[in-house]
Amino acid sequence: MPETRIYLSPPHMGEWERLYVNEAFESNWVSPAGPHITAFEQDLAAYAGISYCAALSSGTAAIHLALILLDVGKDDEVVCPTFTFSGSCNPVVYQGATPVFVDSDLETWNMDPELLTEAIEDRIKKKGKKPKAIIVVHLYGMPARMNEIRAVARRFEIPIIEDAAEALGSEYGGKKLGTLGDFGVYSFNGNKIITTSGGGALVSENKTWIERARFLATQARDPAPYYQHSVIGYNYRLSNICAGIGRGQLHVLPDRVQKRRANFEFYREHLASVEGLSFPAEPPGSFSNRWLTTMLIEKNTRLTPEKVRLVLESENIESRPLWKPMHLQPVFQGAPAIINGTSGGFFDTGLCLPSGSNLKTADLERICDLIRSVAVTARV
Repeated sequence: MPETRIYLSPPHMGEWERLYVNEAFESNWVSPAGPHITAFEQDLAAYAGISYCAALSSGTAAIHLALILLDVGKDDEVVCPTFTFSGSCNPVVYQGATPVFVDSDLETWNMDPELLTEAIEDRIKKKGKKPKAIIVVHLYGMPARMNEIRAVARRFEIPIIEDAAEALGSEYGGKKLGTLGDFGVYSFNGNKIITTSGGGALVSENKTWIERARFLATQARDPAPYYQHSVIGYNYRLSNICAGIGRGQLHVLPDRVQKRRANFEFYREHLASVEGLSFPAEPPGSFSNRWLTTMLIEKNTRLTPEKVRLVLESENIESRPLWKPMHLQPVFQGAPAIINGTSGGFFDTGLCLPSGSNLKTADLERICDLIRSVAVTARV
């Protein structure tokens, strides 16, 4: 087995990050306070084109705080996509509320606006009240159908939490994702397009919300000379060192987006001859950061995602199945769901390929050669 492992989506560090981290050490700002945090919030808000930003410990923390600010609580329901990572919907349960899962459309793989309408009407009929919020996820960096989703949200007067954890740098209608809902959420986990080692952010045009989020994220300490707390708070603030890493990463974000998109095009072009493989296209008006390159394998071929994954793993190359839908997860058994079978089909036939911005052409060629060899063997 080759010694050097090719990871699915590893961090990609440079000199800017080292510069800002060294500044944090030299100034002794190594806590969840310091100048890098404010600067990172300002830089991120400017990049996204939004007014206010709170730098936090994770994207999941950002969703949790958004739900708190929307007063989501016991006996409430929140609509979520079923085809997503569990961090998108776990915070609903933190609040004692119930997630209502909605399946995907075939084009974007994200929440289907027609099913969203059906889900809201179903919950009004069965519960006597509408869901408290809608969480929209832009899966793998691909924009959801936000015009239609926003129209549904306006019709029922339900706020949108826009989970752009995988979609920093993606655009819809010329606007950066994360700026199209009432709240926007970003993640800077180690596998994201840029990282702070672990971190996230909550953004909004509502200044009061973001100021409240910062307060709650620092244990909700009242303005007193001693430690007094009138409400429950959380340890959700990003550290100054991590914010310094984020500032450095923001410098190279456009380059990271360009490289991820180039990876996608390389796979699409070099695997075009493999029967049964397909790659998701960008709908008109959408621009994906292509955080992860994903592909589908038709069921009527002998090639399967698991065969490809195992061969790549035997060569020390990491790949991963697509997200297992939330309505199929044991922890969410029995949760309300409006399902059309699309997400289950994607889970059965899809695979995420190595997509790091530090992949070399030789790495991509090797991966494609291996996939073609699996396809040839599968036909025999």
